This record gives sequence, C-alpha cells and structure tokens, in this order.
Amino acid sequence: MSGGDVRLAALYDIHGNLTALEAVLKEVEGIGVGQIVVGGDVLPGPMPRECLDVLRTLPVPVACIRGNGERECLQYRRGVEEGSAVPERYRPMMRWVGQQLRDEDVEWIESWPLTRTVGEVLFCHATPRSDAEMFTRETPEENLVEAFEGVEAEVVVCGHTHVQFDRRVGRLRVVNAGSVGMPFAGREAEWLLIEGDRLELRKTWYDLEVAAERMRASGYPEVGG
Repeated sequence: MSGGDVRLAALYDIHGNLTALEAVLKEVEGIGVGQIVVGGDVLPGPMPRECLDVLRTLPVPVACIRGNGERECLQYRRGVEEGSAVPERYRPMMRWVGQQLRDEDVEWIESWPLTRTVGEVLFCHATPRSDAEMFTRETPEENLVEAFEGVEAEVVVCGHTHVQFDRRVGRLRVVNAGSVGMPFAGREAEWLLIEGDRLELRKTWYDLEVAAERMRASGYPEVGG
C-alpha cells in the first residue's frame, strides 16, 4: 500500500475551528508534509470563511472532498430546507454558515468530489457510497460489506464520526482520521499522517481558551447556546 511518494496529511471534520486547524497545519509544515487531503466537513462551524481561506492558500497541494456538512450548508444557503435531516435546533447554525459563504467559496466547494483516490488509498467522508453513513470500530463487519463493495483500493480513509480508529472490513484496511475541530474522544485536534506504507493517527494540542474566544467573537449561533 502506498499513499504516494510524499508525506500526506488527511484532515477531516474541521468544523470551522480555525485555531485547531492552524495548530495542525503548523505541525504538518514542521514535519515536511507535501500534500494534504481535506476529508469534508470544513463546514459548519464558527469560522467557515477563515478556514476556507487558509486551506485555499496553503503552499502545498490541497485536495478536498465534500462531506454532509458542506452539502447541508449549501442547501441552506439556497434557502432549501424541506427534507433536511438537520434537527430544528441546529438549523439557525446552518443558515448562519450559509450566509457567511461568498460566491467564490460556493464555487470552490461545489467542485469538490465525494471521493478521491491517491495511490492505493481511497478517501471518502463517511463511506464510499454515502457522506452521512455511520459506523464505528465496533460495527460488525458483516454490516459493512455492502457499504464498501466494489472498492479497489487497499485502504479507505474516512471521518464523519469524529473518533479515530483503524480496523478491517474484509480485505480492506479502514482508517478513521478523527476530527481536527471537534474530536469526541479527547481535547486535541486529530488527523492522519500517511508516509508510504505507514499510516499514523496523530493528535495535536491547541489552545482551547483562544479557540473559545475566537468562536464567541464570530457570532456563531451555537456558541454559548
């Protein structure tokens, strides 16, 4: 298995947490990562434009895929809420994020595919067939065979559930990169480093107080709600 000839960082579920993103990118730069895959759900979150701007101007190649968060935010920006899976209490958040997006942001996000393959690694947000399908390290393998049917890559990297894991589904190695901006199993930003045949789940410290101050100043509806 190889993710390519350069060190690659997979960053998932940033959710507008600029402070966490900046901390991870500082570490990524320090270890000489040459390529970044953003695995969806940069949105929603308190600093969406700022996170998009950082990702758009990085000095290394950045390849993005869309998550359910981007799909829902763009839907709300268009004023289409009928049939949305977002619970009512979170809908003001989605509307707010949609309003923050500029036309150039929308154009860029709409260009992101649902999956990407780099070397022998397939990147998807949740599963190869869905941007919202849920599974964990404990989900029985027989329940996942159909979701990964037809995948030709040796490794699948996913996110969505905000919890890192490394497991098998049949012949496939399935690795969840965790969440940069909203990890559920700890306080540090989570991401994945791929270097040749080696995959390493990483965690990066960032200043939670600074992050909270910036979130409060953003006007994001969920902060303090």
